[in-house]
Amino acid sequence: MRPERFRRFCLDTLPQHGPDITAAEVWEGDGAPPFGIVITFANGSRLWATITGVLAPGTKVDDADMPVTGTAPEPVTLPALSIDGQTSPALAEAYLAAVLTQTGNNEISHVYGYQQRVNQAATYPGIGIGFHNGARIYMPITHTARPGQNLGREPYRLQKDF
Repeated sequence: MRPERFRRFCLDTLPQHGPDITAAEVWEGDGAPPFGIVITFANGSRLWATITGVLAPGTKVDDADMPVTGTAPEPVTLPALSIDGQTSPALAEAYLAAVLTQTGNNEISHVYGYQQRVNQAATYPGIGIGFHNGARIYMPITHTARPGQNLGREPYRLQKDF
């Protein structure tokens, strides 16, 4: 799955499978990446995530995006998104990784949070998705905002709580 189709997948499925997600929209405007999304949570906080990817081995950019299916990841229990009404980048990362696992998409082979990787310290939080065809999607959390705020000016300067 390529970034454009993955973004459409997220827009269609994140609010359906994440009870604490009220909206997923295309990230547009100045500074927006080619493929990005804005996710709004039930507490009114938001995050902006960039979507990039790596093609399946042996695939060229001009090749058609041909789905390869297999067994979808086993559903996991959704972790808490917030503590005392506040979420954090780490909580949002774990929650979004679990929501993507819950979708039952049989193109996805595995989903992980950057902070959950063993022996690979992550500088920034985000979600990685592997596909049965060998393609990968990377979705770093680029901005966060408390209810009523807009995204900050500097990417990856995330609020501790939002």
